[in-house]
Amino acid sequence: MVIHTPQIAPPIAVFDLDGTLADTAGDLVGTLNVILEQEGLAPLPLAQARDMIGAGARALIERGFEAAGKELAPSHLDTLFKQFMVHYGENIRVRTELFPGVTAALDQLEAAGFILAVCTNKVEEHSIKLLDELEIGHRFSANCGRDTFPYFKPDPRHLTLTIERAGGDPSRAIMVGDSRTDIVTAQNAGIPVVAVPFGYTDVPVQDLNPDIVIDHFDELFAAVETLMKPLAA
Repeated sequence: MVIHTPQIAPPIAVFDLDGTLADTAGDLVGTLNVILEQEGLAPLPLAQARDMIGAGARALIERGFEAAGKELAPSHLDTLFKQFMVHYGENIRVRTELFPGVTAALDQLEAAGFILAVCTNKVEEHSIKLLDELEIGHRFSANCGRDTFPYFKPDPRHLTLTIERAGGDPSRAIMVGDSRTDIVTAQNAGIPVVAVPFGYTDVPVQDLNPDIVIDHFDELFAAVETLMKPLAA
């Protein structure tokens, strides 16, 4: 008699992109300001606008207009969104860089047998393009954006479907993010979450009850090991 041993999926680490893997604020806000100036509005300082990032381009445009005190009709938002996407896609890595320690942290996780994936509210095309230009796109088994599935963060299905596409198991998964959206998504999916405080958030991530907060990617592997121990028991 042949006894078949069930295959156990390798552990998986799923990353947000904007404000987590890469500091994209300069290019996102730069494109927002092109739109605002086109509409006769003053550009927003980066320090003011960076925490408007994280919920996708439409939300960023809406927040930019709200900050400028100007109403924005839905039909006009559709037009501006299309213009934003074209301009941003053509200027996706003017000032964007990976946060310090990202590459080394990915090395550690891969060496330990982790699958890597990205779950972002960027559209998939832009996420793939940016990570390729940052020379880490090949490291991710799945790169799932706002438009990849019928659901997007904070809907937990965006995260669980990303894990499935990457060949992982939600019961052996960790999320890494920088915002309320990421933390709530992971919590609603029942997946432990590591938060970084240097991204884009309107509330300090410490106040959102992530499982662990790290100050630098040098700390990520130890944090993931800590959170994976109960999952491996």
